[in-house]
Amino acid sequence: MTTLYTAQWVLPIASATIEDGAVVVEGALIAGVGTRAELLARFPNADVRDYGAAALLPGFVNCHTHLELTAMRGYLEPEESDFFAWLRKLTLARLLKMTPDDLYVSAAWGAVEAARAGVTSVGDASASAEEAMRALGDVGLRGIVYQEVFGPEPELAAEQFAKLHERVAHLQAFESDLVRLGVSPHSPYTVSARLLEMVSDFAVNETFPLMIHTAESAAEELLIREGRGTFAESFAQRDIAWSAPGLSSVQYLARCGVLRARPLLAHCIRVDEQDIVMIKEAGASVAHCPKSNAKLGHGHAPYHLFKKIAHGFGSDSVASNNTCDMLEE
Repeated sequence: MTTLYTAQWVLPIASATIEDGAVVVEGALIAGVGTRAELLARFPNADVRDYGAAALLPGFVNCHTHLELTAMRGYLEPEESDFFAWLRKLTLARLLKMTPDDLYVSAAWGAVEAARAGVTSVGDASASAEEAMRALGDVGLRGIVYQEVFGPEPELAAEQFAKLHERVAHLQAFESDLVRLGVSPHSPYTVSARLLEMVSDFAVNETFPLMIHTAESAAEELLIREGRGTFAESFAQRDIAWSAPGLSSVQYLARCGVLRARPLLAHCIRVDEQDIVMIKEAGASVAHCPKSNAKLGHGHAPYHLFKKIAHGFGSDSVASNNTCDMLEE
């Protein structure tokens, strides 16, 4: 079936805006982009759908989100002034209060909201990747779902990696033409150096996309540079060995081999010129989440540096944003 969509404006993005434009779709492929008159002449038998005073443009890409947390909208707002407390409440709620069915419904809910906001592709970080992959497939969105792995205890790195390896083998059955699987060592403060190395090597050797939260908060920076702050205190309370490397988060990830995997780095608020150079040389990219970072009080990224690297916007989860609308970002 051939369908010709028309509107007052067509925005190809890669070329000039077309007034009184049209887009022709044949099956699952775009067969033509041009003026209404031109495409009506080329496809005289097409089914015409006119949207009038509107703009047709490519779907948005939400580079970083957590669809499984959609049900937590507003739930964590009392903790927003304390990032550690916010993370702890989120983690406990997901582990203790949400069943696999809950996680699927929450992810599907988020995927539908994304689609309604014009998002057609997502980079989704998920502790329960199976439910997220199913949700994306059912809603019809494209995306990479990154299976998260946690484990700050160095002595448990091999055990946690073995679990991830087993999980990935299971999840590959859920890949499709639209949905791809990736891996995500959650962050420098929730994954030990040894586990970062193991997951990064795995991603490189098996060609899995890798995503990691990086340089997001003051608490993270204090831990990595100076070995103090709320994350360091939590490590001490749990008898987790930690020696501050005295580096930036990006430099630390480079030392652990993470940049070899050309990762997608979520947030990157606390970065400098040297970090940007390392990101660029590694071929890595950045997903910045302005609204989420503002809502949690983390600040904003040095946008003037981002022009030097591949970057895009993400909504993060609605637990720290309330919407998945890329126009708002």
